[in-house]
Amino acid sequence: MNAPSLDPHLVLTAAGAMLAFADRTPDDTATSLQSLMPRGVSLRRSEWLARQADHAALLPRALQEGWVHEVERELHAPDVRLDNYLPHAIAGLSGSRMAALASDDGFCLARVGYSQDEADTLCVAAADFFDFVARQKQRGFKGTGRAVSFHEGIDMLLPATTFMLFWVDGVGYWLIVGGEPLLNNRALVELIWGIRAAGTKFSAP
Repeated sequence: MNAPSLDPHLVLTAAGAMLAFADRTPDDTATSLQSLMPRGVSLRRSEWLARQADHAALLPRALQEGWVHEVERELHAPDVRLDNYLPHAIAGLSGSRMAALASDDGFCLARVGYSQDEADTLCVAAADFFDFVARQKQRGFKGTGRAVSFHEGIDMLLPATTFMLFWVDGVGYWLIVGGEPLLNNRALVELIWGIRAAGTKFSAP
């Protein structure tokens, strides 16, 4: 058995990705975590610690909170055509393999399991929800509006649809998940990393 590396690579977990990319303007912690998702290959621990003085204090907390984990091998950012990759990337985030991805203004970028009309309707609804929360905040509402689940059963055990907003380099995206959301999943990290690595907006699917 090989001995553990003394200088492993640091990689965001799904929880870390959700924290790091939750806001249009990330705070210091989120900005530091975002740097673990470079447009190339994963960083070794020594590389990341050398980049900024406060990383040494953040790393133990990030490991304890489950935002970051250490891996032995180098990981590469997804290098794919996003128009083809996105439906595959979002499918694993739904227990029923029904999902869509929208721009923050409601344009459908990718879909799987939904018809085009269904996906378009949900994408617009997600954008409308964001506008609704913004109006309520002006009236004193304290919620973030980053995510919401809708239930058809009165027992509210399993959501019918979930909307989750995340931001990559100042651009907002709505993840729309049908049925059971499987967000604590490596697929979420790969989705965000792929978008970040592309560095451009999408063409229509």
